[in-house]
Amino acid sequence: MHLPVSRCVLTLGVVMLAAITYADEPLRVIGLTCEFAVDPLGVDVAAPRLSWRLQSDRRGAKQTAYQITATDHNGAKLWDSGKLDGPSSQLIPYTGEPLRSSQGISWRVRAWDENGAASEWSKPASFTMGVLEPEDWSAKWIVAPWQTESVLVRKGFEVKPGLQRAIAHVCGLGHFEMSLNGQKSGNGLLAPGWTKYNKTCLYETHDVTPLLTEGANAIGLVLGDGMYHTERRHRFSKFQGTFGPQRAILQIELEYADGSTERVVTDDSWRVDAGPITYNDVYGGEDYDARRLPQGWDTGGFNDSDWPHAVELVRPSGELRGLTFSAPEIGAIEKMPAKQISRSSDSCSVFDFGQNASFMPRVTVSGPAGSSVRLTHAEVLDENGQIDRGTCGGNRGPAYWQYTKASDGEETWFPKFFYAGCRYLQVDQTPAAEGEALPEIVSVEGVVVHTTAPPAGAFRCSNELLNRIRTLVRWAQRSNLVSVLTDCPHREKLGWLEQYHLNGPGVRYEFDAHRLFIKGMRDMADSQTEDGLVPNIAPEYVKFDGTFRAAAEWGAAVVLVPWQHYQATGDKQLFETYYATMQRYVEYLDSKATDSIVEEGLGDWYDILPGKRPGFPHLTPPAITATAFYYEVVQTMSQIAKLIGKDDDAVRYDELAETIREAWRKKYRNNDGTYATDSQCSNAIALVMGLAEERDRDATLQALVKDVRDRGDAMTAGDVGFRYLLQAMAQGGHSDVIYDMINQTQRPGYGYQLAHGATSLTEAWDANHNSSHNHFMLGHITEWFYKDLVGIECDPEGPGYEKIVIRPTPVSDLKWAEASHNSVRGPIDVRWEKDGDAFKLAVTIPANTTATVYVPASDDQTVTESGKPITQAVGATALGREEGRAVFRIESGKYAFYVE
Repeated sequence: MHLPVSRCVLTLGVVMLAAITYADEPLRVIGLTCEFAVDPLGVDVAAPRLSWRLQSDRRGAKQTAYQITATDHNGAKLWDSGKLDGPSSQLIPYTGEPLRSSQGISWRVRAWDENGAASEWSKPASFTMGVLEPEDWSAKWIVAPWQTESVLVRKGFEVKPGLQRAIAHVCGLGHFEMSLNGQKSGNGLLAPGWTKYNKTCLYETHDVTPLLTEGANAIGLVLGDGMYHTERRHRFSKFQGTFGPQRAILQIELEYADGSTERVVTDDSWRVDAGPITYNDVYGGEDYDARRLPQGWDTGGFNDSDWPHAVELVRPSGELRGLTFSAPEIGAIEKMPAKQISRSSDSCSVFDFGQNASFMPRVTVSGPAGSSVRLTHAEVLDENGQIDRGTCGGNRGPAYWQYTKASDGEETWFPKFFYAGCRYLQVDQTPAAEGEALPEIVSVEGVVVHTTAPPAGAFRCSNELLNRIRTLVRWAQRSNLVSVLTDCPHREKLGWLEQYHLNGPGVRYEFDAHRLFIKGMRDMADSQTEDGLVPNIAPEYVKFDGTFRAAAEWGAAVVLVPWQHYQATGDKQLFETYYATMQRYVEYLDSKATDSIVEEGLGDWYDILPGKRPGFPHLTPPAITATAFYYEVVQTMSQIAKLIGKDDDAVRYDELAETIREAWRKKYRNNDGTYATDSQCSNAIALVMGLAEERDRDATLQALVKDVRDRGDAMTAGDVGFRYLLQAMAQGGHSDVIYDMINQTQRPGYGYQLAHGATSLTEAWDANHNSSHNHFMLGHITEWFYKDLVGIECDPEGPGYEKIVIRPTPVSDLKWAEASHNSVRGPIDVRWEKDGDAFKLAVTIPANTTATVYVPASDDQTVTESGKPITQAVGATALGREEGRAVFRIESGKYAFYVE
């Protein structure tokens, strides 16, 4: 699941070293997706949106028309769009014959290029419908007749001869794992995604045809608690709450060659049992007693006559929704063996995996039946080499995995419902009875689990510390991308919303995570209160006190996330779906403002000041940032309103934004042209958000630069302010300050964390042991690496990378930098390199796009492209000069700029 970072070196090196040819290559249609997913199962909208990419090495290749055809799974024609003029290749609504629940659709595309030549048809892609209407569900929610840690649910059924297709729609709460005839269905983990379960329950759709046989079959579901049910008992838990007993709903559509159909549905004829999981909690861990597993329980020949019947649940549940509102599934991404094993006693060992990541362990043990192993996770060790769980909630109770053996032979176990962020596992062996033999550890490996959203970025440069910083942040991103963007993968696992908009752009450079943000909007809407508040976490499982629930810097995500999604994808649907939700949030902020100043905020959370413990802000109080985000939210709402034709609203929001800005200036402008407390956060926000008066901008920027320099190139900005510090410096032409700030290890920051042994980004700049050691809230530097240092940016004039900006920023002693971003329209590759006094820039942009390229050059006449004077370059047009750069508009293709 890793995008090789060497791809840029190989592809861009060829561009720099080889002459570019201009073959008359035809356009190719590739990368077909439906609702941002490849061959998705469970599409639950009547008019799915279809997208594709165009590929050609020819410069200026573009689409001028397209045609889509679609057939159902039996080959019947559903849609032929005919030839439609236009360049659109993204989010084209299906307009063929009405689609049915569970229907399978195959579709393909061809395109016409700028010369009127038609491409070959694309390879077929597919999508499978979910359940389109509530009445299409004939299955019932079922529960066990008693409360238990984990429920086994099963049903035996017959399959007639001639089975052609079997589609299952299934939801089990909190989590479920489904198997048919003893085989697990699918590769996902921790399904379904976390939601506000009284509002939305996510179901999955599986094609289970290969798992069924003619005659007797059986289906089994294992249920666990997840976020659906947590309670404080003898183990750690962040909070206590429940949405009810574990429950399940399942419907299998069986289609036969003769055209007949059957359904297998959950009802009170299903059987239930307690099963081998004796404890499971999303925070406290998972215990498994293999002696309690009924052998063959999910196969057709199993006798379940002594199992109790399930009970149909009549209490209402949240709305059942499928893929369109789901994040990509969670999967087992890679396996890690222990780098080092230290034994502290005959029955206790510490396994060091060398990397802090979101793990589930796979353990193989031998030894007597009834003996057990306990695996306790930790991020750091104490001075004696023993695990220290203080960074991951250990002072509030234990959390671990425990496995009890069923036989005297070798057994392998992998948990189902608990994962944790850690680097170390302490493994304790316990005999079946005192004085008996201990179990023997054959192997323990860490299985990294997180979203299966494909990687979308690669970055490298000549400074190895910066490469390590990117990796440090990326591990924290990976560890916290599950079905929500969590803050940490152990202590809280909650969707704190400031990360969605402050770190969202960086995450989008690294991962194809668009569906994760789409789901996040549903979570925010479901969590919104009656008075319009969007709480700090979504889904909101626990109501925190005061501004830990109601901080404007956090709630702003409900407006800023759909705006960022539109910029990255060109998709306006979130505006239309959640416009009322966003309006209500603005009204909520209005109700909390006094003279247009909002006090409800958390300020620059986790800013840093020598001698002060990180946490509550030391330098930038809440009203400064809360009101600034109030302004940004309202200003963004004006832009959204204009885009969807609500002009009256746009005027009203413009007027309100100006009122807020004037109030902020009146309260926080200082006579010397700085703002508020003159902190890095307050001055940076003033510059980037446009709150600073025009007459002050130079003074504000210089004060910001001076503050960083006077501190020995150290940042003080925290969770809220650091992204704006980076943007203010980059926009002001001071990326050299950013480089000096991060290219060091002696002061708290990224390099400092690495120097002190961190392998994933920590919660606090100083990596102290009171804070989490796997937190991505301070990971804003990723955006700077891609957008500013290498220079890949979506042009606001062409959202969804229809138009691209390439603006590299060579800094200091950095010799070269390169990045690739796999945008919705295809890969964008950029590499720049200093060669003595010369400068090389290699650029590749996908077909059907254009780019504006800013080449650092003192004189346009010194610029060549592919060895020719720039005036002779095919596909490049000079646009003039800007701030010491020659500016060119280029058509799609590969380019090699050289500056003498």
